[in-house]
Amino acid sequence: MSLDVSPALLEQAERGEVDEADFVDCVRTSLPYAWEMISSLVAQLKVDGGQFADNQTPPPDEQARGQLLRALASDAIRGALQRHFGVRLAFQNCHRVAVFPLDASVDETLARFTSVRSQLLNQSPELRDC
Repeated sequence: MSLDVSPALLEQAERGEVDEADFVDCVRTSLPYAWEMISSLVAQLKVDGGQFADNQTPPPDEQARGQLLRALASDAIRGALQRHFGVRLAFQNCHRVAVFPLDASVDETLARFTSVRSQLLNQSPELRDC
């Protein structure tokens, strides 16, 4: 299971109403490596400015890598994180997470980052099994 869902949050889901703040807190506690990665990139973007902030360091272990994959491969989790932090998230390989502001002025940069060309250029033999 990718998230540690509390009985109270599960009960909310069973009733049909889920408070997104409760869901985001579940993500924060269930996927601490992914949460910290995204949080730190959001902080870096706010401090440094620029068009985006990204991580290029592979996760320390498979558990951390799995957290990133679960957070960014799930539309629900990814969407909730984007709304919570007020950013757009992009992802390459198994570790290169980037945060982009919602500002339309970075749309071209985001399109380049998420392009097929960029994906291909970001490959390396060391990451083949990630």
